Amino acid sequence: MAPGTAAQRESGRTFRPENVDVVIRVCVGPGGIAAGAMDVIAAFEAEIERHGLHTAVEERPCSCGILKVGCKGLCARDVLVDIMQGDHIVTYQYVKPAMVPTIIEQHILGGEPVEKWRTDDDYDHFHRRQEKILLKQCGVVDPENIGTYFEVGGYKGAREALLQHTPEEVIDIVTRSQLRGRGGAGFPAGVKWAATRRARGNLKYLICNADEGDPGAFMDRALLEGSPHSVIEGMVIAGYAIGAVQGYIYVRAEYPLAVKRLRHAFAEAYEHGLLGKNIFGSGADFDLEIRLGAGAFVCGEATALISSCEDRIGTPRVKPPRTAASGLWGRPTNINNVETFANVPIIIRRGAEWYRSIGTEASPGTKLFSLVGKVKNTGLIEVPMGMTLREIVEEIGGGVPDGKTLKAVQTGGPSGGCIPLELMDTPVDFEHLQALGSIMGSGGMVVMDEDSCMVDVARYFLEFCRDESCGQCTPCRDGTRVMVRLLEDICAGRGTPEHLERLEALGKAMEAGSLCGLGESAPNPVLSTLRYFRDEYEAHIYEKRCPAKVCKELITFCIDEEKCTGCVVCKRACPHEAISGEKKQLHVIDQDACVRCGICLDVCRFDAVYKE
Repeated sequence: MAPGTAAQRESGRTFRPENVDVVIRVCVGPGGIAAGAMDVIAAFEAEIERHGLHTAVEERPCSCGILKVGCKGLCARDVLVDIMQGDHIVTYQYVKPAMVPTIIEQHILGGEPVEKWRTDDDYDHFHRRQEKILLKQCGVVDPENIGTYFEVGGYKGAREALLQHTPEEVIDIVTRSQLRGRGGAGFPAGVKWAATRRARGNLKYLICNADEGDPGAFMDRALLEGSPHSVIEGMVIAGYAIGAVQGYIYVRAEYPLAVKRLRHAFAEAYEHGLLGKNIFGSGADFDLEIRLGAGAFVCGEATALISSCEDRIGTPRVKPPRTAASGLWGRPTNINNVETFANVPIIIRRGAEWYRSIGTEASPGTKLFSLVGKVKNTGLIEVPMGMTLREIVEEIGGGVPDGKTLKAVQTGGPSGGCIPLELMDTPVDFEHLQALGSIMGSGGMVVMDEDSCMVDVARYFLEFCRDESCGQCTPCRDGTRVMVRLLEDICAGRGTPEHLERLEALGKAMEAGSLCGLGESAPNPVLSTLRYFRDEYEAHIYEKRCPAKVCKELITFCIDEEKCTGCVVCKRACPHEAISGEKKQLHVIDQDACVRCGICLDVCRFDAVYKE
């Protein structure tokens, strides 16, 4: 059977990289699949078969195999394909099926890489400035082939933990590593584990929070889809440490590929005795199940997540008691997120001191971020804690495109804060971000340029928090609604100085009085933009002007009489017939009829339409 064939990929066992001369690694993360990775794989399969490259013969002294791997990080350039010959790797970007015959014939058979399709220096720099620990596995292992995970040391950490350490010793290693929860709060994982182990009761539960509801965030999703066994292994170790024999991965049903690969990984783990009874002959038992969430953002909060797992409405509850004492079905429960669990096997294998050598003293290790927005290189990155925002945006992200100026970076998802250009040299860790009025969150990072209106940005994120509020407590339920109305007034030119006073008062009240973290952090986008971009709010209120020319009610579309050629394209495109003028004559926009949709600006080929 030829390496890389459909039947072989289905079995997940036959193909091994060392069995062939050339390994063709294709990104099958969500970005890769969306860009056509499966068609690219089919094209490679056809060419391998056509040239007889599944075996090495005298006329073709080369054999090839296809290896599907998870997200390789720079999603904007998918489909990404690595051609590996020994230790030499050539990476191609934007690969389409039509390019495959040339890659096979010129590169693999002819020995000459196709230079025009190779990645450039920016791609290399994107990866060079990172410190990949978790993402390294995503670009190397086949998420549906446990054998490839074994090859990178998979389950060695679990074996060492269960056979060489007591549960208390495992907790001590994690505690000394100072691993902090990567779900947003940054609570020390070892302390949480110890509390759950000490809790009274023989029946305890372990939950992996894979709900990840932040707009534009896909860190947990990429790990589950690219290296599911790293999360499973981390949970096996954690279950042994806290004394839990049953675990659950709570993942949103909107991640069908992650769910599919998790279920496949569960079956492989059970088949190899890595889940179930008497794992490694240690006497330790641990079972895993999936719980599907309906996509409610509030279910990222621990107690709301537990309610959802119990088939109840996902609403937070008052604390104490903490989940370590009374969680799932009233039993002691430990909850960590995907990234936290994936770190655990590596810490066990390489030691607490090694982990603490990365990052900062108070925030050791690395952090995954989804880098999106107005930045050249968008995708998934992993950097050591303490790297500055400027380094992330300008060196890894390649800076803001199209000659625009960087304006702000929003960290922490919809509940995070907006950090201005003058603070870009701030180290990214839990303490520094909190001091600036933002949060780490699960790892969303949105870059904004000069064309972003910070009042509109605050309104957008507040609308999200309003819609996702469970409505249980007054500060969050009513506070988000009123704040959105105030922001809508300001964006529409109806704002007054009292609007700013009310926004600040409401934000502080929500921080102090909300029941859960969603309500407590929901005002962050408003309070941080008021802190750093107050001049934009004042321009909207006092001058009835949007400096970024984003807020529709405060902008006007005009036609430059020197640039207008009278081509009538804008006139034909205007849905409200607000543009008048004969062919080859100056056109004019009727401001009373104009609804400021911007279509005229989009269709003009002569840059004659502009905003003021």
